[in-house]
Amino acid sequence: MNPYILAILLFGLGLGTTITFASSHWFLAWMGLEMNTLAIIPLMAQHHHPRAVEATTKYFLTQATAAAMLLFASVTNAWLSGQWDIQQMTHPLPTTIITLALALKIGLAPLHAWLPEVLQGLDLTTGLILSTWQKLAPFALILQLNLTDSTALILLGLTSTLVGGWGGLNQTQLRKVLAYSSIAHLGWMILILQFSPSLTFLTLLTYFVMTFSTFLVFKLNKSTTINALATSWAKTPIMTSLTPLILLSLGGLPPLTGFMPKWLILQELTKQDLGLTATVAALSALLSLYFYLRLSYAMTLTISPNNLTGTTPWRLPSSQLTLPLAISTAMTTCLLPLTPAVMALLAP
Repeated sequence: MNPYILAILLFGLGLGTTITFASSHWFLAWMGLEMNTLAIIPLMAQHHHPRAVEATTKYFLTQATAAAMLLFASVTNAWLSGQWDIQQMTHPLPTTIITLALALKIGLAPLHAWLPEVLQGLDLTTGLILSTWQKLAPFALILQLNLTDSTALILLGLTSTLVGGWGGLNQTQLRKVLAYSSIAHLGWMILILQFSPSLTFLTLLTYFVMTFSTFLVFKLNKSTTINALATSWAKTPIMTSLTPLILLSLGGLPPLTGFMPKWLILQELTKQDLGLTATVAALSALLSLYFYLRLSYAMTLTISPNNLTGTTPWRLPSSQLTLPLAISTAMTTCLLPLTPAVMALLAP
């Protein structure tokens, strides 16, 4: 792609998100979301592969549906209450429709079906943008909604954690595994949204760091299937030994960074007398942990065939930039001791 066009598209992506962040009016927020969607579509279809075009079409249709629902709900709210302000969303009907529209935008279960299919059709770089940056604008709106009833959010959250766990069990494609991982993590964020928005924000940031390092590892190895991970020892032996730590951090195992948000969320749910919800969420994390362990096993505990194709990559020097991967890997594995400082920041 022409670098000038790429720069314009990335600028549009950033501008759309910034407009949504800065807006207090539903129409402006909707406009920011639309700019965001329209800026990423050429990036998704840039390789002109049938799978990429199909994924782009699916993404466009789902995002357009969600945007239409959001605009309809905000107009309904303006008709009922005379208010376009995001903070003044008081009527339960438009509030519910907007919650569902934003859930469709980010891919929360049961509105998640588009996400694995879309992510599977993209290259790893665009998939990374879709899994991280594209979640920011809808989350900024979800955090501002004045939701009085927490039952709907808890149901959405629990469904997402369970679907994200079950869905990833039978996958061999890494991008689909990461899509289900995204659904499960979003479920954890939505579970706690009503009780501690700052904790939701912390979980989102932690998820971004962990997903960033995971996508970069797969990009460095040029791996898109579980089988392709087995040859990574020949390309990057040190990275191969560190990758299980990144994957287990995504699964939420101590003493890695991913344990911090899960621990704080379970603690907060228990404080809110939602012991059963916390138990179901913790058990659903075991499902996700299974497929992270599968990836770790395929990468480090299986011996790749010692043939010419397996050993050739060792002789070829990689020209990829590894500094971002090094920083994100350190953050993914080592931030748990900072939990007391984070809790002090989150305290009201």
